[in-house]
Amino acid sequence: MKIRPLDDRVIVKRIEQQRPAVSGIVMPESATETPEQGELAAVGRGPQLQDGTKGPPQLKVGNLVVFRKHVGQTVQADGEALLVMREVDAVGVLNGQADIASQPLQAA
Repeated sequence: MKIRPLDDRVIVKRIEQQRPAVSGIVMPESATETPEQGELAAVGRGPQLQDGTKGPPQLKVGNLVVFRKHVGQTVQADGEALLVMREVDAVGVLNGQADIASQPLQAA
């Protein structure tokens, strides 16, 4: 890959969702929405903390993530469209792939 994310940025390959045609009507590509989930292709070094040190990234390469509709910047690299976005713009990890450090704390 010819692009490397900096700091808290991640590179996402969008995953097209399978949508069945409703009553035989075929929707043109221009009428379909962009996917809101994808696979992480690259992860930056992590966010800069208030004390100036780098924190560890919460996401890993290969995680399937869900993100908001209008987020990040689309770039062309190696002949494919990739999404560059901040790690905090990912709103969830699919398929139980969340790291244990990102799990919510359980009330005692």
